[in-house]
Amino acid sequence: MTIDEQLKRLEEDVRRLKIEFDIFFNGGTKRPPYETKSRVDSQVKRLADDRTLNFGQRFYYNSIVARYVAFKEHWRRTLQSREEGLQRGREKAATISAGSAATPAFSPVSVSFTGGDDAESAKRLFDSLAQAKHCCGEQHNLSFEQFQRLIADRTAQLRAQLNCPAIAYTVSIEDEQVKFKAKPLHSRAG
Repeated sequence: MTIDEQLKRLEEDVRRLKIEFDIFFNGGTKRPPYETKSRVDSQVKRLADDRTLNFGQRFYYNSIVARYVAFKEHWRRTLQSREEGLQRGREKAATISAGSAATPAFSPVSVSFTGGDDAESAKRLFDSLAQAKHCCGEQHNLSFEQFQRLIADRTAQLRAQLNCPAIAYTVSIEDEQVKFKAKPLHSRAG
């Protein structure tokens, strides 16, 4: 295999390794692709020791290796933060099981809206959602004003779409994930 072919193969293997790590980080596989990584590492070392590379090939090699090193650092940081997150999760679970939890246990909430400006109900729903996300270790990025506008817009949209007088929103935790659901409330008169 010529040097140019080896460089193209190295570039392809780095690209494939990035895809395999992406699959791993997104939950597609249970183990990181360490076998592929060790194969790429050995290719990098073998080509680094090759004295026959001309300037163009050396430049191409260095650009591939620079990208690979950046990927490796990103993967290391992601794995480290994931492991620290698991450790924090274990510590949190131990704290909760010991009975010394700083936050009260979450209880599901259901609030209905008719489309009017009901700030008190929106605040109750917002606080419940924030507490549920906190219990599950998720970020809560919306301000109350943004949340209130979102609920008002969504309620109007759903009422018109479903032809109902009110929409009930529920916040719950299922399988350690926050569930935020909306369902129509139809009047019982008739």
